[in-house]
Amino acid sequence: MSADVVVIGSGAGGAPLSARLARAGLKVTVLEAGLRHPPSSVATDEVAQAGLFWMDERLSAGRDPVAFGRNNSGCGVGGSTLHYTAYTPRAQPDDLRLHSEFGRGVDWPLDFGELERYYDEIEGFLGVSGPAEYPWGPPRRVPYPHPPLPLNGAAELMQRGCEALGLRTSAAANAALSRPQMQEGYGVRHACTHRGFCQAGCATGAKATMDITYLALAEAHGAQLLDGSYVTGLRRSGSRLTGVEYVRGGKEHVLTAGTVVLSAGAIETPRLLLEQGLANRSGQVGRNFMAHTGIQIWGQFAEAVRPNRGIPGSLISEDMHRVDGLVGGYLIQSIGVMPVTYATQFVRGTGTWGHALHEHMRGYNHVAGINILGECLPSEQNFLELSTEQDGRGRPKPRIHFSAGDNERRMTEHAEALMRRIWAAAGAQKVWAFPRAAHTIGTARMGHDPAASVVDPWGRAHDIRNLWISDNSTFPSALAANPALTIMALSLRTADHMLEQGAV
Repeated sequence: MSADVVVIGSGAGGAPLSARLARAGLKVTVLEAGLRHPPSSVATDEVAQAGLFWMDERLSAGRDPVAFGRNNSGCGVGGSTLHYTAYTPRAQPDDLRLHSEFGRGVDWPLDFGELERYYDEIEGFLGVSGPAEYPWGPPRRVPYPHPPLPLNGAAELMQRGCEALGLRTSAAANAALSRPQMQEGYGVRHACTHRGFCQAGCATGAKATMDITYLALAEAHGAQLLDGSYVTGLRRSGSRLTGVEYVRGGKEHVLTAGTVVLSAGAIETPRLLLEQGLANRSGQVGRNFMAHTGIQIWGQFAEAVRPNRGIPGSLISEDMHRVDGLVGGYLIQSIGVMPVTYATQFVRGTGTWGHALHEHMRGYNHVAGINILGECLPSEQNFLELSTEQDGRGRPKPRIHFSAGDNERRMTEHAEALMRRIWAAAGAQKVWAFPRAAHTIGTARMGHDPAASVVDPWGRAHDIRNLWISDNSTFPSALAANPALTIMALSLRTADHMLEQGAV
């Protein structure tokens, strides 16, 4: 079997590119390790939906080891978009110029204008619901296609607390429909029913997961999608890749490819490259791992909140986008939470068990949370390596070293103090903090210099000209924004460059 382009991974990095290339008439095959999870199969049950997450063991090291699994990687057709909350804020222009602004971190090898037109396109295609007016960043060139979704209980409380402190808030942009939309390649997607189980999959198709948006479009234009296909190797002849080895249905297969696109995420992409000894002349594969600073503040309120209802992240404040004394800044967002997820986090955050845990969970319907998503600077001390311990497939497990730097620690302290004030102003009782890291970022940096980066500014490997990377591993910095929208924008930008340059 052969293809013009083989894409490894079907999430936010692989899906838009696959659709663009298939629409241009190329023979595209997408390999996805997980299975299909169509909306009709999605249960409103956290435990039943465990198959949406990449739960293969990853080893954590460093002073602040990162928890992997349910919160930061997906397994299935659509990748992590199956369980993302559909929160889609844009990066701001100065997010791409950290080094120019602060003398720390690195600048991106592109400017905001190169992302903006793709942001516009993606928001329209996905049907993002958002506000008519947004207080931060450059003025929008086109409005969001749909009005914002209703605020959930936590958002109403956050709004109350922020108003008391003089902080601005806005309804958030979400890639979930506030009204029905016809989706090319799929059909009608219905409006959100506010069931609040976004992180366990969407049963209505309201949430813009890649399987019912870009992958449906790709398949409508002839792309082949092979789920349950676990990639084990990349074949090479001289300076070019010739194919991909994978296991499907217990059998080994080889797919001949003219071009290979790695879209497996910031853990599996460098893991495969390190195993194969590829694209690492710079020594940068696996380096500069980043994870957003994401501390959460929880409290109980007298009024009923019902935290499982509504779109999880429905209110945002970017008033802390820049904070004196910090490199970069953070955004604040409201949190919706499912009961099992909340109970698990409460146990991890407070060490509460047994009868005390049961008593606390009796107040679940009165719980509300807010959290931040903050900049994380690239650092040499944070990296991925292959361990000597093997997984069930006989592959070396990845070991990820992460220690928060001084900027991340001070940002967390600043944010915790501010969010405690917000929650106090909103009337919270029994407030507790859950320090955490969110998202996996970096490990295959883009840049102009082959000695300091893995891929060029369009995602093409410096060392192997028919290998491209399209996922969050190429981010030079973390950005003070959820990464999904930017991953998709880069994916389309890479696809357009491939077509313009005749590279496929």
